[in-house]
Amino acid sequence: MSMNTVVYLFSYTRRFTMKENENHFSELYKTIKKYCMKLFSKNILLLLTILVSFSGFSQLKVKPGNHNITYMGRIAVAEDSASMFWPGSSATIRFQGSSVSVIMKSLRNRGYFYAIVDNDTSKAFRFSTDSIKKSISIADSLTAGEHTLMLYKLSNCTSEDRIYGFEIECNQLLLTPQKLPSRKIEFIGNSITAGHGVDRPEGMSDSGKPEYFNNYYTYAALTARHFNAQYSCIARSGIGIMLSWFPEIMPEVYNRLNPADSTSKWNFEKYCPDIVVINLFQNDSYLSNHPEHAQFKARFGNTKPTDEFIVKSYRDFVSTIRSKYSKAQIICALGSMDATSEGSKWPGYIQQAVTGLNDKKIHTIFFPFKKTSGHPTRNEQETMANQLIQFIEKEINWR
Repeated sequence: MSMNTVVYLFSYTRRFTMKENENHFSELYKTIKKYCMKLFSKNILLLLTILVSFSGFSQLKVKPGNHNITYMGRIAVAEDSASMFWPGSSATIRFQGSSVSVIMKSLRNRGYFYAIVDNDTSKAFRFSTDSIKKSISIADSLTAGEHTLMLYKLSNCTSEDRIYGFEIECNQLLLTPQKLPSRKIEFIGNSITAGHGVDRPEGMSDSGKPEYFNNYYTYAALTARHFNAQYSCIARSGIGIMLSWFPEIMPEVYNRLNPADSTSKWNFEKYCPDIVVINLFQNDSYLSNHPEHAQFKARFGNTKPTDEFIVKSYRDFVSTIRSKYSKAQIICALGSMDATSEGSKWPGYIQQAVTGLNDKKIHTIFFPFKKTSGHPTRNEQETMANQLIQFIEKEINWR
């Protein structure tokens, strides 16, 4: 074997990664090593070993505990995994490289996500995760230079979605994150806030399937982005303050990191929002009129809750939120489904509760009944966002 042949083989091996061409690479290495031992000194063999070892670093693996990953929302971060629970949770990296992938799986239910590269939402890659841990290719053939990747949870809080790391290929480098916005906002709500049915096909009246959730285009997320604010979303489809479609009610889960685990408590010192928007009572308004429902029976037996009990339940919950966020502006909202329809008592219950709190930093806003079936569509969510944005700009001096 000539010197030119060996040099060619050196170059050829550099094209292969240990991951994708393990067998071919191994045989090729053995061949080169055999001939190098015959032709070259120990120093040249050492150089070859270094070159071959270096080729294994053509992929950068970023562990979830890396401090250069920016997380937003209530996320359980450890060195080797990060668990997302609530809709609107996100993980963002800045990097250099030609391609990027993420290793994930979901527990309990399938999770749905956007992968947004370089803030280009027009090319957002929608994908789902299940109980099988796997690497998901997000983007390839990226141009040289800096890129960003945001993973954004679209679906309900009924799945636990675990990130096991990012993989970056070719000329890879993980960059320091951009500084987070100084403004912070939190939304506490039900299906409207979670994004139930936002992406259902045209002509479908409604659907609670996880693939039709899209928190990214809810009034909550739209409002947060308008104000360039950090965003926390504590929402679950079907939940209420007194009654839900399932055993848990919001006063029992609002303080959890993992909504499915009663022992998983959130540290409220980690995130202190400037504004908290509470949009609840839609499910209470429906279920309180259905004494045959199992959750009605479990909470109230056969006796319908009184007006006084309803007002007190709301007032107590808002008081609890105030105890966690002593300086926040709190906006008590309702709508835009039929809890705000003409003649509904529920906006009045909220107004009465807020008046009783006598707190100048607690406000009310009611989204008009949209007068269509099902949950708010993207357009209807945008209408809600516009109303809320105008309210905040007028009533709250948010700096």
